[in-house]
Amino acid sequence: MHTFFAPDLDGPTYTLPEDESKHAVRVLRLSTGDAVELLDGRGGRYQAAVADANPKRCQLRITGHETVPPRPYFTHVAVAPTKNLDRMEWFVEKAVEVGVERISFLRCARSERRALKLERLEKIAVSAMKQSGQAWLPQLDELTDFAAFVATVAPATTFIAHLEEGERTALTQVVGTGPGCCVLIGPEGDFTPQEIALAQEKGIRPVTLGASRLRTETAALAVVFTAQLQRPQA
Repeated sequence: MHTFFAPDLDGPTYTLPEDESKHAVRVLRLSTGDAVELLDGRGGRYQAAVADANPKRCQLRITGHETVPPRPYFTHVAVAPTKNLDRMEWFVEKAVEVGVERISFLRCARSERRALKLERLEKIAVSAMKQSGQAWLPQLDELTDFAAFVATVAPATTFIAHLEEGERTALTQVVGTGPGCCVLIGPEGDFTPQEIALAQEKGIRPVTLGASRLRTETAALAVVFTAQLQRPQA
């Protein structure tokens, strides 16, 4: 069954945007009566049928609805985007497929990417949500300076993954407890000692993801996998 994203669904019918209508009718060859699925990204999963197979305004009739509750453990990854945006696109796609609730983007002292447009990443997140059958679309945050970001998080459930010497707890030992976690992943040159010190001053604890030196996007995805495996199940 084909799935469509309907963030503004409200009422017994829904009209697909023109680009989606064209895709549904001309590419997918949907016709009147065909069954489809709609996701609103807020836990709503709708069954629908094509009421009018118009390639400019394809209208769907809602035939059923269920609400999927949020997952019991909230996973938040804050990551410094890589210079090569393809690698961030890959991370967003896979993180949504595995199961993440929020992704924030950090501007750090050693960041090679100083600006970021979310539009493309948001489209990738929507596509991954539909492909993986998720009912909730993760929140994607605008690029934020490191110092400003760490001032906003709850230190008890926030951790910083870095490669500097010093005592660090394995991430597997701290995720899965409490209501959720936020893990900070630095740029390709790692966080600076000053950034690490600032995080620890805020009460953010250092963690390790293992013995290997991981690429930024790999480390961020490792966090999502670890949280998915360790988090309590509904």
